[in-house]
Amino acid sequence: MNYPLYELAWQEFESIVTSICEEVLGTGIIIFSDGTDGGRDAKFSGTANNFPSSASPWSGKFIIQAKHTTKANASCSDNDFKTILNDEISSIKKLQEADKLDNYLIFTNRKLTGIQDPKIEDLIGGKLNAKNQVIGEERIQKWLKDYPIIVQKHNLNRLLLPLQFYEEDLKEIIVTFSNIDFSGEEIQEIKRKNDKITIKEKNKLNKMSEIYFNNSFKKSIKEFNEIEKFFKSPKNRKFAKQYDNTISDIQSKILVKRDEYNTFEEILEYLYDYMLNAHELVLKNDRRLIRVFLHYMYFHCDIGVME
Repeated sequence: MNYPLYELAWQEFESIVTSICEEVLGTGIIIFSDGTDGGRDAKFSGTANNFPSSASPWSGKFIIQAKHTTKANASCSDNDFKTILNDEISSIKKLQEADKLDNYLIFTNRKLTGIQDPKIEDLIGGKLNAKNQVIGEERIQKWLKDYPIIVQKHNLNRLLLPLQFYEEDLKEIIVTFSNIDFSGEEIQEIKRKNDKITIKEKNKLNKMSEIYFNNSFKKSIKEFNEIEKFFKSPKNRKFAKQYDNTISDIQSKILVKRDEYNTFEEILEYLYDYMLNAHELVLKNDRRLIRVFLHYMYFHCDIGVME
């Protein structure tokens, strides 16, 4: 599980970066106070403990910066981050000219791909005669797993979503479903018998607003027959089992945490954000299907209360 670092204040993120540096560089980190930092949030002099590796650690004068964003899906390829880098490099050059810099590290909670990484290093290296690395979201999350003492120190478990579940199963279902071409002729009218409760009664019990149901939920209903056909197909037994496991996990979480939400659509949208944040690269083009499947779960009384 990943910690939603975008929910932190920038001061908290800087503090976490300092704690990480104390582990991977050493305890001799010097932190600068808030305000104009002259291109640095912290510095370190000496040989790193294990950065970038314990076999070949960097040494010398390190300048460390932390750049936080509150955008959940921000990337190092975004134009605003490139602007930030260019602005910071101007300040960093002054430090290098004053012989205060051998290594430059910039931490960010933005996503950093293997394609972006060398491009950014080339951008910085072209303007600075120094070793440099941009440490993105993925590596920070790994270090938080490697050093649970940092998680404990900063109480990061408070950020975890209260409705977490094993979202890989639902992701696989959505990806497979999105690649099937359903034709109107193939699909027969499939209706699950549900005599216990009408949708109107269920909405009232679960506190789903009429506005959300009419303007968002109803748009999904037209695809429910296709989902029903998908799960009834013998070749999709694996996905039907994954679906059963998923609704069991989600329903249990909802029943425990229901009082933390005013309306049921808040729960659905929270689950939508959780899925998209976890699998944006895979589901980005089919992200509407996340809501469709969540709405399907609710409509067929797989999640939510019925009495």
